[in-house]
Amino acid sequence: MPLSSQFASGDRPALAISFGDPAGIGIEVVLKALADVDLLDKANLTVVGNRDILYNTYDRLKAQSPDMAIAHPDDISILDIDFPETLLANLTVGEGNHASGEVGCQCLHQAIAHTVAGTFDGIVTAPIAKSAWKAAGHHYPGQTELLAEQSHTEQFGMMFVARSPHTGWVLRTLLATTHIPLRAVPTALTADILTQKLDLLMATLQRDFGMTAPRIAVAGLNPHSGELGQLGREEQDWMMTWFKEMGDRHPTLTLDGPIPPDTMWVRPGQAWFGTRQSVNTHDAYLALYHDQGLIPVKLMGFDRAINTTIGLTFVRTSPDHGTAFDIAGKGIADATSMKEAILWAVELVRQRKTAAVVR
Repeated sequence: MPLSSQFASGDRPALAISFGDPAGIGIEVVLKALADVDLLDKANLTVVGNRDILYNTYDRLKAQSPDMAIAHPDDISILDIDFPETLLANLTVGEGNHASGEVGCQCLHQAIAHTVAGTFDGIVTAPIAKSAWKAAGHHYPGQTELLAEQSHTEQFGMMFVARSPHTGWVLRTLLATTHIPLRAVPTALTADILTQKLDLLMATLQRDFGMTAPRIAVAGLNPHSGELGQLGREEQDWMMTWFKEMGDRHPTLTLDGPIPPDTMWVRPGQAWFGTRQSVNTHDAYLALYHDQGLIPVKLMGFDRAINTTIGLTFVRTSPDHGTAFDIAGKGIADATSMKEAILWAVELVRQRKTAAVVR
């Protein structure tokens, strides 16, 4: 597709899809997702990566399974990034290394630069390997932090969204802390951090989901939310005071917590699977650390959940899975989460544009 036409958005959102780590399953799930005609009708999609890698991946997958439904690179809008042959020669499918890390990082850099410049409305990122980025000399905890840095965003968060295929109910989970060791969580978690995340969550629910008076549940840190200090003091020492302050600060907000972490996910599970006729759920859930939020998200919606970076001036989504080096190149990767990431990016961009018109 010629460059002169590939970025024209019209009424459809223009989205960049970055390669992710080329040694993983990212390119495979992108090619599979872009074979969905219904998906192509919803947005103008441009793959940001290297043309030769894209063609090589297509040829390899088709050689393994000629009947595989994947998009042909000739039919894809590509923002081609040129890499030295010496770098590309070091790429090995299924093995993340400095070369794959460099390619993945540079693809995201280009996607961000074009989006900030207004070429795209948002970015959908294929998965990367943090170890490969580090091997290439790029020391970021993940793509989220690079997105924030390059877009000059100070307050941002990692939120996971999934729509139940059983009931249509939408789960929204924000993490207060992200990629840090578990033992560092009690020190990193402060009233200021929770306030920043709550403010960010409320702004996101209003701008991206059209909610003006949301109901938000916040997990406790300790088992049974500390059980009056017997199993941990954080809830008693400062969290209860924080809840009262937030209630006074946001009169339209219904804020519940600290909810014991082992029971906070019961109602979401019932709403997700439809095991009860009527379930009183919240609009969003604020988990205090990585696994507290992501174990239930992946248990319910592993193949459907997506990650969205909130707080950015543009929409960013990604599949809620990793590079899966162990199955890379075998043609068996499931593209459902990538399709969901694209569909959610379309929905979020449209909601933002609607909100902007209303204002």
